[in-house]
Amino acid sequence: MRSVYFGGVSDATNPPEPSAEDLAAEIDFLRSTPVETVLANHLFVLLQLGALRLADTPPQLDAAQLVIDTVAAILAAGGERLGEHVPLYRNALAELQQAYVRATNG
Repeated sequence: MRSVYFGGVSDATNPPEPSAEDLAAEIDFLRSTPVETVLANHLFVLLQLGALRLADTPPQLDAAQLVIDTVAAILAAGGERLGEHVPLYRNALAELQQAYVRATNG
């Protein structure tokens, strides 16, 4: 099991102890960064995660499908409010979906 901290993902059995300064800097960053930018970063991480799961031998189809469903839900919920790069996110999702279909037929 892994825990998510502002600074990233860490092993829950040995979580890092972020300093008060690191937490304060992370909170300041999140407050000053447009929500669309933070979501875009997460969308691309999720898309990369899905691609990596499909590239595994054998492909981790359930994990990839979860990523695909999650990204699709974010895009559906956020729509055009996600900013000017929505077409790019949709294209990346379509590519991941195509890779999933190839992996299931391969």
